[in-house]
Amino acid sequence: MAIGSEEVKHVAGLAKLAFKDEELAKFTGQMDEIINMVQQLSEVDTTDVPVTTHVTDAINTLREDVAVKGTDRDLLMKNVPQSQDGYIKVPAIIDESEE
Repeated sequence: MAIGSEEVKHVAGLAKLAFKDEELAKFTGQMDEIINMVQQLSEVDTTDVPVTTHVTDAINTLREDVAVKGTDRDLLMKNVPQSQDGYIKVPAIIDESEE
C-alpha cells in the first residue's frame, strides 16, 4: 500500500500541521516506509508464539494501601501565607464577571 501526499496532507491537517512542498515530499516517503515496515509484521507467522501482555513476571508491584498519620494541620498552616476557616486561601484565577 503506497501512501500518497494527499494522505499525508490529511493526517497533517488533523494534527493542525502545515508543510511546504519539499517537506511534504520528504514526509510522504517516510510515512510510506513506515507503513511498509508495519505491513511486513502482518506477514510473520505467530501461530505458536505465546501472547505477551507483560515483559516481566511481576504480578503486583504496588505497596499495601495502609493509612498513616499525616502532618499536623497546625504545623502545615504555619507555612501558609493566607488562610481562612482552616483552609489555605489562594488568589482567584477564574474571573466570573460578564465582560
